[in-house]
Amino acid sequence: MEITSKDLEECKLLIKEGSHSFYAASRLLPKYVRDPAIVLYAFCRIADDVVDKQTGNHNPIDDLKTRLNLVYSKKPRDSATDRAFAALVNTYDLPKELPSALIEGLQWDYEGRRFDTLSELYSYSARVASSVGVMMCILMNVRDDDALARACDLGIAMQLTNIARDVGEDARNDRLYIPLEWMQEHKIDINRFFKEPEQFPEVSIFVKQLLAQADIFYKRAGAGYFSLPKNCRPGIFSAGKIYSQIGKHIAASNYDSIHRRAHTSTIEKFLLILSSVGNSALTTVMPVPSTIHAPPISEVEFLVNAVSSPREDEKSFKERSKKFMSLLFDLERKDRSIAGIYE
Repeated sequence: MEITSKDLEECKLLIKEGSHSFYAASRLLPKYVRDPAIVLYAFCRIADDVVDKQTGNHNPIDDLKTRLNLVYSKKPRDSATDRAFAALVNTYDLPKELPSALIEGLQWDYEGRRFDTLSELYSYSARVASSVGVMMCILMNVRDDDALARACDLGIAMQLTNIARDVGEDARNDRLYIPLEWMQEHKIDINRFFKEPEQFPEVSIFVKQLLAQADIFYKRAGAGYFSLPKNCRPGIFSAGKIYSQIGKHIAASNYDSIHRRAHTSTIEKFLLILSSVGNSALTTVMPVPSTIHAPPISEVEFLVNAVSSPREDEKSFKERSKKFMSLLFDLERKDRSIAGIYE
């Protein structure tokens, strides 16, 4: 089973029109990764659209689960994305737990689930974003658990950036991703917030906190670039830079995501991509080992475990170091939170 040129072209058209940032960054990937990556993102795009644009009385999540089961039984529906994705699954032996996690995250969206804590928000981000990062690693023939953990970090960073950017837009659609405990601390009534989000300027505090957390994960993710094939690093690096630039725009607007929606312009994307191509640090400077080997946060661990099967001696070593590395990460998060309070 192979991806046909016709199905691939249909997937490319879908991504070119619906995922501008990914399409721009994907141009830097070598063809052997770029083509299956386009298929992967096309399937993810279709899945997202099925939920967002659902009509009628049928449950779109049930439909997605059925489609995924057909893909894994090698009997995909007669559509370009399903056929191409089935071929991808077969070629790369893609664990079903990964696209299933994505669909579970979309189900949480469909149900209008809200998140009490930052940890619960990480769990959501793991499903809708980190799962895709892990699948991208597989397409690059990377299955090392440290690299997978850093891919999960990048997914969380990007998703937190998305959430920070879309606070106003989400509120107008009766959606809320800000941790509820944050809202409660500031005594913000959610129903009033949905009706008049512009009346709550203190929300900028939450946006700043989300971006501070995202920054931690962008830095952790950076160590993972060196675990990727050299010809893949600029493409993934540029994707991270494009998203982190959105965060910079939000910060420049005094963290106002209610009245405006930050984005990167075409020329910015071009310059960021150009800088990624010429970034010699991607091949000459090694990151801090403690960051490379930092264990995945607990909320994404199931994704790494779905792919990585370390030997018993590797498991023993990682278990011995896991508590220490987790402690360092927790301390960093606490330091950033305290710094944010006194800025």
